[in-house]
Amino acid sequence: MATINKEVVLKSVALMTGVECEAKVCPSNEKGLRFHFAGQTIEANIDNVVSTEHCTVIGNAQIKVMLIEHFMAACAICKIDSLDIYLSHFELPILDGGSKKWVETFKNAGIDNPDEKTCKVVEPIYYLNGKTHLVVLPSDNLNVTYGVNFRHKDLKNRWVSLADIDEITKARTFGYLNELEMLQQAGYAKGVSIENTVGLTDDSYTTELNSEFEPAKHKILDLIGDFYLAGFNILNSKAEIIVKEAGHTVHTLVAKQLKNKFTLEE
Repeated sequence: MATINKEVVLKSVALMTGVECEAKVCPSNEKGLRFHFAGQTIEANIDNVVSTEHCTVIGNAQIKVMLIEHFMAACAICKIDSLDIYLSHFELPILDGGSKKWVETFKNAGIDNPDEKTCKVVEPIYYLNGKTHLVVLPSDNLNVTYGVNFRHKDLKNRWVSLADIDEITKARTFGYLNELEMLQQAGYAKGVSIENTVGLTDDSYTTELNSEFEPAKHKILDLIGDFYLAGFNILNSKAEIIVKEAGHTVHTLVAKQLKNKFTLEE
C-alpha cells in the first residue's frame, strides 16, 4: 500500500458549483482511495461512476463526489493507492485546474511505499464510434497519443503525446469562452477563473499557456485519472494507448473493460 506520511488540507473554489471548499487528505493503512462527505463514504472505483457530464462523478444513493479526475491523476502520478479524503463539499477543490498542486502537496507530505507494480495489458481493447476511438494495446513500452479537434486554430486535428509528465501535470482544464455564460446559467462552471481554466477564443486564449497545446495535454491528464479508477496506472504500464476525440464517457467505458484485462507485475 502506498500512502502519504502526514495529513494535508487543500482549499479552493469548486469549479462547477463555485463553492469554497476543502479536502483533508489523510494517510491510510487500508488499500483504496475513499471519499468521505456528510457522514457517507464511497471508494474511488470505476464501478461507482454515475455521471461523466462535464466531469467524472462517483456516487450511490447516499453520496456523490464530483470532479475527481485531477485528484485521481495526481495519485497515479505519485503512485499512491491508499488515502482517506474528507470533503466539506461534494465537489473537490479545483486548485490550479490541473494536478500540479495535488502532486506538489503529496510530495511535500512524503510518500510511503509508492506502488511500482507494472500494469501489463493482456489483450487489445478497442472503442470505435465514428470519429471517436480509444485503443489500448499490449506493448513492451508505454506510448500515449491523444488527438483533439477543437474549434481553435492551434487545436484543430492536433495530436499530442505523453512525453513530459510535468507538462501533463500542469495542464489546466479548458473550455470555449463563448459557451461560459450558457454553462453558468445551466449551473456549471461557476468557479471558472483565468487561474484555473484556459478559455478558448476563435484564435487565442484567455491566459498564457503553461506549455504548447496545453488544452490537448489536459485530455491526457483526464485519461490518466479516469483509468486509475480501474486500478490501471498508465504511468506504470506497458501499453500503446491511442485516443481520438474522446472524453470522460469514453475513458470510463474503456476503463471498465480494462479492469479485468491487465496484470500487475513487480
